[in-house]
Amino acid sequence: MSVEQVPRRGRRIGIDVGSVRVGVALSDPDGLIATPLVTVPRDVEGGTDVVAVAALVAEHEAVGVVVGLPRTLAGREGPAAEAARVFVAALEPALAVPVELSDERLTTVVATRQLRESGRKGRKQRAVVDQVAAVGILQGWLDRHR
Repeated sequence: MSVEQVPRRGRRIGIDVGSVRVGVALSDPDGLIATPLVTVPRDVEGGTDVVAVAALVAEHEAVGVVVGLPRTLAGREGPAAEAARVFVAALEPALAVPVELSDERLTTVVATRQLRESGRKGRKQRAVVDQVAAVGILQGWLDRHR
């Protein structure tokens, strides 16, 4: 499905693919604001993370998925970007909606700082940092496409 065919209205799912967890965010139907949804354990070998995300897309009747593509400040791609591309390659066949990669430089760094400043530290912070990073990815995409 080309970008021109993507519905303007409808919920979108934002994904932050980490090495241990997959953060998931959800937009409102009008595409104005992204909110944290859930953190899914990463399962490279078994693929249960992909199955869980596909189920969330169906449950929330999402019209599209935005996956963060981590790049260095110089714009290069490393192992984390390759992991995101592998995740997308596994996810796309499980969905009937478009999946788009979106530049996500520093979203995890910003998310970690925001949580620390709000008083969340340690394990509690790690449990939601990927969700907050997913919110940053999705909100950035929503803002650019508004």
